[in-house]
Amino acid sequence: MNKLKLTILAVVASIFASSASAFDPDDLQKLKDTITCWQCNLSGVDLSSADLRGAMLEGADLSNANLKGANLGGAYLEGANLTNAYLGEVTLKYADLEGANLFSADLEGANLEKAYLLRANLEKANLYNANLLRANLKDADLGGANLKGAMLWYAIMRGAILCNTIMPNGSVEYSGC
Repeated sequence: MNKLKLTILAVVASIFASSASAFDPDDLQKLKDTITCWQCNLSGVDLSSADLRGAMLEGADLSNANLKGANLGGAYLEGANLTNAYLGEVTLKYADLEGANLFSADLEGANLEKAYLLRANLEKANLYNANLLRANLKDADLGGANLKGAMLWYAIMRGAILCNTIMPNGSVEYSGC
């Protein structure tokens, strides 16, 4: 009898947990219609290969979203939550990600050229082979991030800003201050 109760409680808890993190269909429609969705709940949504150039997504919840291959060039994502989001091969060129939370996000092969990542949280993010040329990472946190293949030092020589940036090993970088 106790096992049955525990099983029922586990099922009910997982239903509530998954519904609490599900995106709002009205928010998704608003984004599709206007490419503007301030403070939206788009958690877990599949926007792979979407053309979202110039989208206005300030404070949006895109945690666990699939944005593989999406074009977010020039998008405004200030304060957005991209925790655990899949951003492989995404274009974020000229995007504003000031204060965005990219904790544990997968940005493998992402184009972050000239992206504005001031105070962004990139802890434990996967930036393998990411393009960081001329990116502004001032006051960003890269603690535990994977920068293999990102050619970060080449990016610094090409104008990337790492002023007061926490590096993967916990040290603080002052290039570009």
